[in-house]
Amino acid sequence: MSKPAILVTTDGEVFRGVSVGADGVTTGEAIFNTAMTGYQEILTDPSYAGQVVVMTSSHIGNYGVTDLDAQSGRPAVNGFVMRAMARRHSNWRAQGSLAEYLRGNGVVAVSEIDTRRLTRHLRDHGAMPVAMGSDADEAELRRMAAEAPRMEGLDLATGVSTPEPYRLAAAGESKGTVVAIDLGLKRDILYNLTERGYDVQVVPAGTGADEILAHQPRGVFVSNGPGDPEPLAAAIQAVRGVLGRVPLFGICLGHQVLGLAVGARTYKLPFGHHGGNHPVRRLSDGRVEITAQNHGFAVDLWALAGSEPPTREEGLVDAGLLPGVVDSDFGPVRPTHQNLNDGTLEGMELLDVPAFSVQYHPEAAPGPSDARPLFDRFARLIEGEA
Repeated sequence: MSKPAILVTTDGEVFRGVSVGADGVTTGEAIFNTAMTGYQEILTDPSYAGQVVVMTSSHIGNYGVTDLDAQSGRPAVNGFVMRAMARRHSNWRAQGSLAEYLRGNGVVAVSEIDTRRLTRHLRDHGAMPVAMGSDADEAELRRMAAEAPRMEGLDLATGVSTPEPYRLAAAGESKGTVVAIDLGLKRDILYNLTERGYDVQVVPAGTGADEILAHQPRGVFVSNGPGDPEPLAAAIQAVRGVLGRVPLFGICLGHQVLGLAVGARTYKLPFGHHGGNHPVRRLSDGRVEITAQNHGFAVDLWALAGSEPPTREEGLVDAGLLPGVVDSDFGPVRPTHQNLNDGTLEGMELLDVPAFSVQYHPEAAPGPSDARPLFDRFARLIEGEA
C-alpha cells in the first residue's frame, strides 16, 4: 500500500500525494519539465543533479524503462514528481517498470501531486528549493526546505564529471580525436561524435588546457551539466587556453562556459528552460527548430556590448532583444539562435576563431532531432569545410 507523501516549497506551499519511489525524504531546487516522453533520459541526465523534477505531462511511466534509454549510470535527480504514475507499463523494449526503477535506484518520488498548481507556482515565483517525502511531517519538511541551498553559486558539475579520463573508439575508420570536457555528459552525445568517425577522449571537468592539447585533438567539445557556470574557474580557463588552437563546440553548460571564457556574463533564469518542445529561431535565416533543453542559467552578450539588455515589450519575441556582433578577447562574437518563448540567447559563434555553442541539447535524448545537424557542423569545422 502506498504511503502518504508531502512536498513543501521553501515559501511554504504544501502539496500532498503518495510515495511511489524510495522511502525517505529529499531536498532540491524544484523545476518543471514540459516533455511528454523521455522520462528515463530526464532522470539520468547529469544536468539535473541537485534538482527535483516536476513533470507537467499527466501520465508518466506508460512504457516502462530500458537500459538503452539511460544517459548515465544511474539517476541524477534529487527527486521526481508526477501527477499520475502508470500502474502498468506496455512496450516491447521495456525491461521493467518505472516504480521498480525509482525504488531500485533510491530515488524519492511522489505521485498524485497537483502538478498543475505546483508548476504555476514555480512559473509565477521562480524555481525554488523544496523538501518532500514520506518519512517526515509537514513541520520537518518545511524546515528542510528553508535550509536547502539555492542553485546560485553551486559547482555541481565537478560532482557529476568523470573522476578519471576514458576513451571511446570511433565507429569505423577514425578521423582523429575529439576531447570532450565532461561537465555532466550524456551517453547519446558521445555516440553522436563516435558515429561521425571520431575517437572521443573524455576528460574530467577540472582538466587544464595543456593536458587537453596533449591528446592532439582535432576538436574540443564542452558538455552539458548542472549548476551555476560561474564557479567553474578551471573549465573556463581551459576553454580560454584552447580557443583559436582547435575547433570548439559547446552545449548547455558548455555554452555558458564559453560565454564566460570570452568575457560575457551569465545570469539565472526565473524558472529555466526544461523540456523537449522549446522553439528556437535561427537568426541567419529565421527558421525555427524545436529543441530539447535543460538549464537554469543563460548567457548575456550585452555585457560585451557595454550596455544593459533592453526590456522586453509585450508581444512576439524580437531579435532586437539580442545585440549584434560584439567584441571579445577572442575577436567578434555573433548571436546565432534565440529562444522564442522569452527572447534569451540560445547560440553564438566566434568569427575569428573556430568555435560555436548552443544552449540546448542537439543529441535529442529526449526530444526532437531538429538540432542534431549541429554535430555535422562541428565535423565540418574540424575538417576545415565550414
